[in-house]
Amino acid sequence: MSRQPTHTNAEEEAFSPEPQNIIWTVPNAISFLRILSIPVIAVLISKRYLVWSLIILAVSSASDGVDGYIARRFNQVSRIGQILDPIADRLLIICSMLALGWADILPWWLLIAVGSRDLVMLIEVLILSNNDYGPLPVHFVGKAGTALLLMSVPVLIVADLAVTPFFMVLHFIGVAGAVWGAALYWTAGIIYITQGVGLLDTARTTAESRHVHVR
Repeated sequence: MSRQPTHTNAEEEAFSPEPQNIIWTVPNAISFLRILSIPVIAVLISKRYLVWSLIILAVSSASDGVDGYIARRFNQVSRIGQILDPIADRLLIICSMLALGWADILPWWLLIAVGSRDLVMLIEVLILSNNDYGPLPVHFVGKAGTALLLMSVPVLIVADLAVTPFFMVLHFIGVAGAVWGAALYWTAGIIYITQGVGLLDTARTTAESRHVHVR
């Protein structure tokens, strides 16, 4: 059984039902559809069908709040749903930024900065899982970085609809939001790495102590 990092948020425990080991729920179906919409959005952005990409992005973003509400309101919070939601956010960020880079709307170095952070986090999750630890609790800095990156995507798409001073300013705002988002993204990544190293050090110390007592 995996060792989950402890949560001390009493409000979360009060308002969020205990996650269940169920798959076929309405919120999970919505999350699956949201994930399926991500490559469609990316292709539309890369082909510069920007209005259609904005429409589908808006529907996809709205569904993110809907599935959470349904899960809590009708007691359909599931373990797989808790995994699907952050996966959908990460895929939307990576695929959208990849498409924005392909369409020459976003600089490639920013895409590499965001993508490399997710790669590092994936390696950490695998290492922790190999040591019987579950995912680390989400830090508010990571939430802020993710929110900024997600908000910068539609701003950059709208900014590319026309070439006027207003849309140029909007483009700079979108890029600035993405840069700040990436900075917070990596700050959270460093926090997660520190937490992960601490957990592994504690586990190693405990194992060594038990070994000494056995001898």
